Amino acid sequence: MIESLFVLSPTGKVIIEKHWHELIPRRVVDYFNDQVSKAMSAGEDVTREDVLPIISTPKYQLINVYRDGLTYLSPVTKEVDPMMVFEFLHRIPDILQEYFGQVSETVIKENFVTVYQLLEEMIDDGFPLTTEPNALKEIVPAPNILNQVVAAVGAATSVSTRKMPHGMSNLPWRKAGVKYSSNEIFFDIVEEIDAIVDSTGKAVSCEAHGNIQTNSRLSGMPDLTLSFVNPRLVDDCSFHPSVRFNKWESDKVLTFVPPDGHFRLMSYRVNMPSQQNLPVQVKPSINVGANGAKFDITVSLRNTDNKPLEGVVLTLPLHKSTTTLTAQCNMGQYMFDPVGKVLRWDIGKIVPRERAPVLSGSFGFGSTSSEAAANAGYNIGVEFLINGHSLSGLKVDVLKLINESYKPYKGVRTMTKAGRYQVRA
Repeated sequence: MIESLFVLSPTGKVIIEKHWHELIPRRVVDYFNDQVSKAMSAGEDVTREDVLPIISTPKYQLINVYRDGLTYLSPVTKEVDPMMVFEFLHRIPDILQEYFGQVSETVIKENFVTVYQLLEEMIDDGFPLTTEPNALKEIVPAPNILNQVVAAVGAATSVSTRKMPHGMSNLPWRKAGVKYSSNEIFFDIVEEIDAIVDSTGKAVSCEAHGNIQTNSRLSGMPDLTLSFVNPRLVDDCSFHPSVRFNKWESDKVLTFVPPDGHFRLMSYRVNMPSQQNLPVQVKPSINVGANGAKFDITVSLRNTDNKPLEGVVLTLPLHKSTTTLTAQCNMGQYMFDPVGKVLRWDIGKIVPRERAPVLSGSFGFGSTSSEAAANAGYNIGVEFLINGHSLSGLKVDVLKLINESYKPYKGVRTMTKAGRYQVRA
C-alpha cells in the first residue's frame, strides 16, 4: 500500500505532496534530507545517485527514487512489497515525461492541476490502478493553452476539464480506433555497459543492461510476434504488460498487442565475464611522488565491429590537496577544475585504425597533505557511445502481424553506451 508521496526539488524542498490515507507530517522530509546530506558528505566520490533507496526511521521506511534532479519519496508504515513502490515511483516521471516532454521543478509547477489529476487516477486507496499513458490520456486530457488559462485563473477547482472516455479499448495500454495512413513500428536496442577495470586492463566486473524502446504507429488492433536471432544471450528479463510471458518462456519469442506510441517493450541483463567484450581500453599510468605525480593515459578501441566511439569523455578526480596541473593531449581538449579537483578530458570521436588518443602531464600537491595525496587511489570514469552496435550481440530477426491486413514497416536501431564504467589507475 502506498500511503503518501512527496516530490522534492534538487534542494530538498517539497514541490508535490499527496496523501491517500492518513496525513504524514513533513518532518519525515526533513529527516530524509538530513540523511541524504550525511551520505553525500561521507566521501568525495559519493553522489546523490549513491544514496540508499530505502532509509529506515523509527516509524517509516523512506522509499525514494532520484530522477532528473527530482526525488520521489514515499514513506511506508506497513509491510509492503518495496518493488511495487519502486515501480510506481519510476512510473510517475515516465508519465509526466509523456505528458509534458520533460520533467523539472518548473514544469511541475506550471502544470499542478494536471499532475494532481494524474496522481488521483494512478492510485486507488493506496494501490496502483491506471498507470498506462494511453489509458490516462483518455481520462486526463494532455495540457493545452485552454487548460493553462483555466489553471492560471484558479477555475480548476470549480470547473472540471476532464473528458470522460468514449469507446475505451479492452486493453488498458492501447487506445481504441487508432488509424494511421502509414503503418510503421521502430525498435531501438539500447545497451549500457557497467564495468570496473583494474590497472592491467582486466575486468573485475562487467555486465550490460539493455532496453528495447519501441515506437508503434500501427492502425487497428495489431497482434505482433517478434523473434530474435540469438534470444538466449539475454538474462533477467522484464517486459511490458502487453507481452505474453508464457510464449517467451516456451519459444523465446515476444508476442504482444503494442500500445500506441512510445513504450519500453523489454529490459534485460547480459553477463560478460571476459574483458575481451569491452569496447574500449584505457591504459593509465600515474607515478606519484612526494610533491606531485606524472601521468599518462592512452585510449584505444577493442571490440566495436569497426564502429567509431562517439562522445568519449574521461574524468579523473584528483586528491583535494592538488594545487596545480599541466597537461597536453594529441586529440580533443582537457579541462582542470581547480575547485572540484577534477580533470576532464573531452576526446569526442575515436575512429578505428587511427592514432590512439594520449593525455600526459603532471600535477602537484600542497605541502600539508602530500603524504595523504601520495597514498590516495585514482579512478577514471569513462563515457562513450557506439551507434549501430549491440555489445551483447542481440539482433531482431522477424516481425509477424496478425489481426490486420496491412504489412507494417519495421525499423531497428542499436546503440551501446557507457553506464558506470570505471578504470582503476
